[in-house]
Amino acid sequence: MSAVMADSTQLPVIDCAYPAHTREWSKRPFSTWTVSDIARLRRLIRSDRFDLCVDLQGSIRSATIGKLAGAGQFAGPAEPREMPARWLYGRRLQTKAVHVIEQACEWIGDAVGEFISPVPIDFPIDEDAEKKCKTILNGLMAEKQGYALIAPTAGWGAKQWPAERFGAVASKLGKLGIPSLVNASAPGDLTARRVVETSEGYAAMARADIPLLIELTRRASVVIAGDTGPLHLAAALRRPVVALFGPTDPARNGPYGTMARVLRHGGARRDHRRLAEPEAGLLEITVDEVADAAIELLKGPQLRRTGQVR
Repeated sequence: MSAVMADSTQLPVIDCAYPAHTREWSKRPFSTWTVSDIARLRRLIRSDRFDLCVDLQGSIRSATIGKLAGAGQFAGPAEPREMPARWLYGRRLQTKAVHVIEQACEWIGDAVGEFISPVPIDFPIDEDAEKKCKTILNGLMAEKQGYALIAPTAGWGAKQWPAERFGAVASKLGKLGIPSLVNASAPGDLTARRVVETSEGYAAMARADIPLLIELTRRASVVIAGDTGPLHLAAALRRPVVALFGPTDPARNGPYGTMARVLRHGGARRDHRRLAEPEAGLLEITVDEVADAAIELLKGPQLRRTGQVR
């Protein structure tokens, strides 16, 4: 993780990451392996003897893991996303901000007694990932005319726009001379494969780990995604984004600090339940709306100078 997150001086912003295998835990909550793995995580976090732990997620899961750290002080939002989480905090933090990034700055600032504001982060270049990226883009023949990066999957089904519609968007952009690269979130990603199959030959699939995804995103002319990790990575890299929102509120969770077109219909309702089917309001977003938003961003000053889209 420290190799991924760095500031403009290339110093790590994150010194250490502690993987928590929460999905595996939920699949077999009473297994010996789960109990052992939770105990391992507890020992690992506590070995660093933290003075302060701040929960920025406000979920029962994040609060429980934060409590495991055994820090001298455990703080979290006074009004967390999942209200039972607040009972685990030794200190409850207030915020007036709406967006989660600004909220996090207020919470951390309150916890440490300093004013903290959001700042851009420069991601270091991974040489191996850069080489892989160039090979992929040479195959896509996208280095000169630019390309769209499509991230079609999401954390749960309600946030996931249909794969066939992403494929239709890729087709429309391809006919304008802009090929698409589809991020596969896992080996054998059926959603990414379906996007490629319905793109009329204008999209290719790439299975990328985080360093490679950073390099592919860094070079993309536009990124098209729902409320998911690759969207926010693109925003952090300051790439133009088309963001498709349904059950989550873009005022709170939208792309931050970059040129963006956020699409969300009035019929969408805020709902953080992990439902499998796409939210009704998300389905109101049409292929033409997404394609037009992408084209609008592609015609922005940066790309217009290169003549990539007429």
